[in-house]
Amino acid sequence: MKIGLTGGIGSGKSTVAQLLADRGAVVIDADAIAREIVKPGETALAEIVNTFGPEVLLPDGTLDRAGLAAVVFADEDARARLDAITHPRIAERGAELIAAAPVDAVVVYDMPLLVEQGAQALRGWDRIVVVDAPDDVRLSRLIQRGLSPDDARRRMVAQASREERLAVADDVIDNGTDLAGLEAQVNELWSRLHLG
Repeated sequence: MKIGLTGGIGSGKSTVAQLLADRGAVVIDADAIAREIVKPGETALAEIVNTFGPEVLLPDGTLDRAGLAAVVFADEDARARLDAITHPRIAERGAELIAAAPVDAVVVYDMPLLVEQGAQALRGWDRIVVVDAPDDVRLSRLIQRGLSPDDARRRMVAQASREERLAVADDVIDNGTDLAGLEAQVNELWSRLHLG
């Protein structure tokens, strides 16, 4: 069973992914793949440097993720150029990992930008699970992570709206409350996945 798991930045999607992994799901993390494909020596990193200049590298030759984020979240065209480099590679690696999972597994593909990828990305899932939280809660969580309020708002606006995500959801996990409530919803979802 293939589950597309998504949610806006600060929604708690990674927490839900971990709770599903704890229950036996095979979790594939698109963000981890995104970090993997930009390691030194990877072609994606070379393309990023060619596109954005050597100033996107740290002195040790690794990608300055914070510096690049500051550029692309302030400029829609720059973000589109970065996405054109990284998204096809992330999709290819994700498909490889899904194919390698045991045939009887519940595979959860933790993909923050599932909705932003468009109709093609929404196909092929048995269920799409959206982790949802009110915008003010998400903003507070991002500030607690160390982002400035302006940077947090820019990142939130750069993603699909809550309404766009909820419109494609087969299941919604409300993460606007506490961990106990979140765990109860994940237990209920896990039961439904095994009965479905």
